[in-house]
Amino acid sequence: MSDPTLVLQAITKTYGKGKPNAVEVLRGVDLQVQPGEAVAMVAPSGAGKSTLLHIAGLLDTADGGVVQISGQAVDQLSDRRRTAIRRNDVGFVYQFHHLLPEFTALENIVLPQLANGVADREARAYALDLLAKVGVDHRADHRPAALSGGEQQRVAFCRAMANKPKLLLADEPTGNLDPETSDTVFAALMDLVHETGLAALIATHNLELAARMDRTVRLQNGALI
Repeated sequence: MSDPTLVLQAITKTYGKGKPNAVEVLRGVDLQVQPGEAVAMVAPSGAGKSTLLHIAGLLDTADGGVVQISGQAVDQLSDRRRTAIRRNDVGFVYQFHHLLPEFTALENIVLPQLANGVADREARAYALDLLAKVGVDHRADHRPAALSGGEQQRVAFCRAMANKPKLLLADEPTGNLDPETSDTVFAALMDLVHETGLAALIATHNLELAARMDRTVRLQNGALI
């Protein structure tokens, strides 16, 4: 077995630490996600799954524990190095697509690549390839407002993949879609994960979708079971 893309060891997080109303959200979380593996994280609202995703994706810091991405411990790195890892190695997808409304679907995927030093022609070719993989390449020249909710979210997946990350973190990525559209969008996401060898940690309330992933973990009382 290859080395895990994401390793979380004994992750703790408390909000309002030292205050009477302090909330202990994470109490020693341990998790590994392998390349090409999609792991569903199921938890009720307020259980800390978004906090855990933000820590795994270097958008937040843990109070204790170790985060490793592609074999590198990232906890003690400078802000500059953490930003570089977040930009190059981690892709994010949220419940709402957050696409830039003034740009086309294609441009929303090209822009992160240009910011990372990729040539325009190469960036556009890769963006079109990603859009084709999720079945919306025929909508490449449309702005987000002209796309359906499912199309917008598939474009958001492609944008998350723009810089060829090793780790994808998704927070309720189909939560605002109807069941039929959710199923189509989820299938596109799974195809991307398995075709690219990406490691994916996906928070969801949908137990049916969770059951279709490679593995399911439950966040309960601040720990994963």
